[in-house]
Amino acid sequence: MASTKLDGAGTQKMKTLEEALVTLQTIHGLVERMAMEMKNKKPLGVMPMQLKRMASPLVGQLKGQFGMIADQVSTMILVAGRGGGDQAKLRTYREHVAQIRTAIEFAGNKVKKDHAVDIEIAPE
Repeated sequence: MASTKLDGAGTQKMKTLEEALVTLQTIHGLVERMAMEMKNKKPLGVMPMQLKRMASPLVGQLKGQFGMIADQVSTMILVAGRGGGDQAKLRTYREHVAQIRTAIEFAGNKVKKDHAVDIEIAPE
C-alpha cells in the first residue's frame, strides 16, 4: 500500500502558507470590522494603519518563496495609503483579501502536487 507525504522543502513551504493564511484571516477580520464601523457611520480612525502594520510582515514572510502573492499583499498596502472614499477602499480591501486567499490556496495545492513523495506502508 502506497501513500504520499511532503518532502522537506514542501513541508517548509506549507508551513509558510499556513502562517500566511492565519495572518490573512486576521486582516480579513479587521476589514470586516472596518465595514461594520462604516455601516454604523463611525470614523475608521486608525484601522487602515493597523491593516498596513499587519500586512507588512506578511510581505516579508512570503517574498522568498511566493513572490507573486507577496506582490498582491504589497498592492493592498498601497491601496491603504491612497486617498479616496472609504467605501471604495473597503471594496478594494475585500477584493484583495479574496485574491490573496485564492492565491494561497492555489499555491498550497501546487506545493502538494510538486513536493509529494511516495512512501510504502508495510503490510501487517
